[in-house]
Formats: sequence, structure tokens, C-alpha cells
Amino acid sequence: MERKLAAILAADVVGYSKLMAADEAGTLAALKAHRKDLFNPETERHGGRIVKLMGDGVLVEFPSVVDAVECAIAIQQALIRDDSQIKLRIGVNLGDVIIEGDDIYGDGVNLAARLEALANVGGVCISDIVYQSVHSKLSARFEDMGKQELKNFPEPIRTYRISDIAAEPLVPAAGQPSSQDKPSIAVLAFNNMSGDPEQEYFSDGISEDIITELSRFQELFVIARNSSFSYKGKSTKVQEIGKDLGATYIVEGSVRKSGKRLRISVQLIEAATGNHIWAERYDRELEDMFELQDEITQTIVTVLPLRLQGALVAYSRKKPSESLSAYECFLRAQQLYDHTSSNAREALEQLATATRIDPNFAQAFALTAYVHAYSVFTLSPIGNDPTIAARKYIQRALTLGEGDHYVHAMACEVFMVCGEHDLAQIHSDKALALNPNEIFALLEKGVLLNYSGKSKEAVEHLIKALAHDPLAPDYQFEALAEANYMLGNYEEAIRIYKRWRDPPVHMYSHLAACYAQLGQMKESRQAAALFEDGRPKDSDFTFYAKAHARLCKRPEDAEHWLEGYRKAGLIG
Repeated sequence: MERKLAAILAADVVGYSKLMAADEAGTLAALKAHRKDLFNPETERHGGRIVKLMGDGVLVEFPSVVDAVECAIAIQQALIRDDSQIKLRIGVNLGDVIIEGDDIYGDGVNLAARLEALANVGGVCISDIVYQSVHSKLSARFEDMGKQELKNFPEPIRTYRISDIAAEPLVPAAGQPSSQDKPSIAVLAFNNMSGDPEQEYFSDGISEDIITELSRFQELFVIARNSSFSYKGKSTKVQEIGKDLGATYIVEGSVRKSGKRLRISVQLIEAATGNHIWAERYDRELEDMFELQDEITQTIVTVLPLRLQGALVAYSRKKPSESLSAYECFLRAQQLYDHTSSNAREALEQLATATRIDPNFAQAFALTAYVHAYSVFTLSPIGNDPTIAARKYIQRALTLGEGDHYVHAMACEVFMVCGEHDLAQIHSDKALALNPNEIFALLEKGVLLNYSGKSKEAVEHLIKALAHDPLAPDYQFEALAEANYMLGNYEEAIRIYKRWRDPPVHMYSHLAACYAQLGQMKESRQAAALFEDGRPKDSDFTFYAKAHARLCKRPEDAEHWLEGYRKAGLIG
């Protein structure tokens, strides 16, 4: 058995099946011309040998790994420059191969194929050994993708992409991450498992509604229905679907009807690996079909982006800071910021990096404004008056992202902290008009209702919003506890506050106020002691209490909170 060390280039045509279905003769002619006029000459010029053609794929070996990478870059740049119908993904590896006649095979070849699947549309992905061999010899910029779990490889493989090759030469909308940064997602037609063809409209309707509602999330690139539904009834692997559609993530599901019961299953899958990121099952009584369809759709699209964001954060944490994109810095800031003072400044550093990389990133400016505004409640305010910086950053965000639901939801909170409830209401309405499924916008509406004197309505709204996500983090229940306090439901507020596993220190002041209102002074003193022990030594609770009172539109509601703090002995 003969072996040798070789540089292997694996290339594959993106969306080949779809191109063939649309125009078989035209696609074959374009592919033939591409190989004759570009791929074959560039391969020969760089000293490569085409080992074999595999329909839409090709395998090439090179004696030099530098030549292999240079060839990959030259081909992709030419395709982008010529705006070719043919678009490729390319993977390059350096490894041991087994020779059998004119063919080669082995782990070195298999890894090149796996790398090709990880590449962006129009991009090049390389292994760590290739990076170590070429990064000091080529002027290209390399982006560390971290260690990747690859099929049939027992250990994670560190991979890199060449970051100065445009994946798709698209201009991003003002204030939004580029399409390269945005996660792309395809929602497949849900399988009708009922054995009743008449139920097909229901399973298709759920999928179509999810596509429509996910499209409201400007941070997602959602594949169109016509493309994702082309796989209906076919047993195509998700990896292949992801490659064809250029999708990073796949949503698939099924609908099963039994008597008057309906079971809907949904999964979020990483396309490149086939790994399941999230799965859920919904069992419902079948009464009003269309009402049920709306309920299930809203539940899925409220939770799914949160689970997707968790996967993206986990991915970005594998990468060194200097390789992060603006969007990934933004994700890190979201993950870092836990509504306390401890990580606020580190989150702001990540956001500053994001806006330095992309000065038109509206969501990053909006979160910067929110962190400044909310710092009035952390007992470590950022500056003498955090609302000044908060106003500046939110105005910048609104200028850049007038059509962004996230920006308007953040603006709602900022203007509430500033005591401008009418302005907050305008932005709350805009956020939910743009995206009625975004959990932060839904929660902000509840906060605004509560502090506008509509606490009973706030409780009803918040319970309904939180019901969509059984795994909601503890801090999302803060508004519900505060609304119960405002209604005089102190026992219920206490129950909600005490569910927090690691509450921010200001929560103990609220807890002390609840106990004091009930006349349970021993428990109130205990909560106040925990607050005093945990708060920063130089903090000013009077500043906090005034800021909290300013949240209230009605003077009597502001006095309700101040009364609780006075009874607990926290202010004079």
C-alpha cells in the first residue's frame, strides 16, 4: 500500500440540485464552461492534478500546500468577479493519502471534504496544519473558526476560513450585520405523520407561518419558502440541504393527529454537522385548527431564536477575540451582560469593539444605551447621570435602525428610565408592530404597562409572554415580581423573587420592601442585611430609590415603592 503526503483541495457546486431542477441543460453547460475556462486552467497553473470529478464536486491534489490555497483563492475571486452562476465551496487539507492507481483516498482526503462543507458560499476553509504552513507565506487574512466536531473524526479539528474572500457580494442594510455574519436558517416543510392527506395543509401552514415570523428577526437570514419546500417528500440529509441552500441551520418538524389530540415536534439542527441544538414537542387538544396553528407558531418563533443565539454564542466563544466579527462581539456582550454591575463594563468593551468594526451596527448601539440606562439600578451607575449617555446611544441606534424591532424595544426601556413614558410607549408599539414574537419586546411591554399604572394588565401580559419559554432565565421574571408588588400581591412577589438562584443585589431591597409591607419585619431585616452585605460600599441607595420612583408614571405608584423602602429601613 503506497502512501504520500499531499495537499488536497475538495470543491463542490452550491445548490447544484436546485440549479439542475430549474434548468438542467443550462446548468450542465455553465458547469462545463466553468471547468474549461477557469477551474482546469487555474489547477494546471498552480501545479495541481484533478484526481476525479464527482458530478458537482471535484477532488484535486497538489505537491505544494501553498499552491493549493493560492489556487482556491484565485478560483473563488474569479467567480465573484465574473458574477458567475456557478458558486463553489472549497476545503483544503494537508495530510497522508493512500494511492491506488490514479485515485487517492484516506483521512487526508476525507478531512478536505469535511472542510469544504464548512466553507461559506464562495469561501475557502482550511485545516490547522494548512494554516500553520501558509499563513506566513500568503497575504490573505485568516479567521479562526475554533475547533469543529467533524463526522468520523474522533477529536475536534481546528479550522480556519479565509476571511477576505466575499462569500456573497451583498451590501448589508444600514445598521445590520452583514449577510456573512448573520446566521442563515431554512425551515423545511413539516412532515404530516397523521396518514391523512387532508391534514397536509396544516403541517405546511405551520412551516410557512414559521418562515414568515422568523423573517421579522433582522438578525436572521431566512431562506425563502420556495427553496426550503423543494425538499418536501424527499429523504435528503440535512448536510446536503444546508450545502444546497447555503443554510447554517435547519428547522424540521412533524405533525401527528390522533383523534382530538395533536402532537407537533420541532428540531433545530446545525446543518454542517447534523447535530441537534434544540428540540421540543407540543401536545394540544384539537379544537380551533387555525387558532392552534397561530399558538404553536408563536411559541416556536419566540423560543427558537433564543436557542439559536445560545448556539452562536457557544460558537463565538471558541474563537480568539481578534478573529471576532462585529456581530460576534455583540453576541458576546449579550451573553456577558446579566443586569448587574459586575460584567457591565466588559460587555460595553465588546460593544465598543463591535461598533468600531461596524460603525452602522444599530443593535450594538441600542444595547450600549440599555446597559448605560439600566446601570442606575445596579448600584454602580456608569457616570454621574447614565441617562445622558443612554440618550446619545439610543438616538444613534434609532437613526441607523428605524426598522429594527430590537432597537425600538431597547428604546422603550431607555426612555422609561428617563421618565418619558409616552415616548417609551411609541417605541414599544413600534417594536411589537415590527415583530410581535420577540421576547424582549414582549417583556418590555409588560414593564411599561406596570409602570404606567396598569399593573393588572401587566401581570396578565407577562404570564402569557413567559409561558412561551419554560427555560426563561430568572431575570426575565423581575417585571412579573414588580407588577405583583404594585398590585399589593406581596406574597406572590416574594415567591417570584425567591426563585432566583443568584439574584442581583438590588433584588434584596425589593424583597425587604415586600416583607415590610406585610409587616414581617424579621424577614424584612434579613433581606435588608443581605442587601447591605452585597451592595458596593460606596453605593448610594437614595440615588437608586429615586431612579426607581422615576420609572413610575403615577406619583402614587412611586410613593408605593418609596413607602416599602422606608418601612424596610433602607431610606429615611
